[in-house]
Amino acid sequence: MGNNKIGTVEAIMSILTIVVAHTILSLPRILILNTNSSTILNLIYLTIIAMALAYLIYFLLKKFPGLDIVDISENLGGKVFKNIVGAVFIFHFITSSSLLLRNFCEGLKILYFPLTDILFIILLFVIAVCISIRLGSSSVYKTNLIIIPLTLVSIVALFVFNLENFVPQRMFPILGNGFFSTFVLGLTNLSAFGGIAYIYFLPPLLKDPKKLKQISIISVCVIGIYLILCVSIILFIFTSLVSANEIMPLYFAARHIDFGTFFQRLESLFLLIWILAFASYLGTCTTISIGIFKKLTNIKDIKPIANIFVLLILGVSLLPNNMAICELIASNFYGSSVIGIVFILGLSILIIANLKERKKLKVGNSKWKI
Repeated sequence: MGNNKIGTVEAIMSILTIVVAHTILSLPRILILNTNSSTILNLIYLTIIAMALAYLIYFLLKKFPGLDIVDISENLGGKVFKNIVGAVFIFHFITSSSLLLRNFCEGLKILYFPLTDILFIILLFVIAVCISIRLGSSSVYKTNLIIIPLTLVSIVALFVFNLENFVPQRMFPILGNGFFSTFVLGLTNLSAFGGIAYIYFLPPLLKDPKKLKQISIISVCVIGIYLILCVSIILFIFTSLVSANEIMPLYFAARHIDFGTFFQRLESLFLLIWILAFASYLGTCTTISIGIFKKLTNIKDIKPIANIFVLLILGVSLLPNNMAICELIASNFYGSSVIGIVFILGLSILIIANLKERKKLKVGNSKWKI
């Protein structure tokens, strides 16, 4: 991740990058498939839970100033456990970003480049990531600082410009398939807040570590609002999302915008912004993974390692035989990975590490009294 420290806004934008990329492709559709018309209510409920989880992560990290989850894992279980935890998080970032890259490029191929080999489309993103990584981690974070706000503005614009096409009645029944489906089974939609994973790695990177609480809470609030906007756009416009708009539903929503004959094909402008956002996402995931690997191996020169990680992303993205298989694997993998690795594993490590530290303090205090 480099030696450069990042500011509060850069950290927030980097967290949002992960969520934005998944939302551009198919995340809103998956959320709606899980909870139907109650998705908006479900997201309000999950935003509150995600805020509580983000605050809990901050509170637990606060006990280990300047350390991320990899460092804490070493304190908890030694170098072997540190390597295992680091490898698991690298696996999460690289695999999820690689599969999403394949899906995104398949979508571009269908929409704009039907005669182009998928390999060439993927290579364009891979080359862009390689260049950004070689320019240094600071370039990645500064790019996020420009691209992600632009992407957020594009979603707000998409919502506003489509107001005349909305049918708000489609949010009823407000509880969808019932209370249990919305508030219990709907907990699986918590994977939409996967950007929280980056909070685990922020403490050593921040210019002002005291801002971690602010970063965590603001990020989750923005993610919640952003997801509600995206889901509302799709829910209020489409009557049959699953059958008609499986590829980039937000892109199809952009096609509904009508400013008369003077402004046409505005969806291309939206897609251009989202392509840049997706490239930023790949750069962020690769930067995080390289930083973890550097910490595990103590390698000083990251340039050769950067090439390996970029090639790894390329290789994994080419593994699925077709888009259907890739989308099936990606949708199942990402949700399970976020719940299992980000929330269950990450929080378990922090909780046990805090209990261990508290036990050490009690033992130390008792010895001092004796």
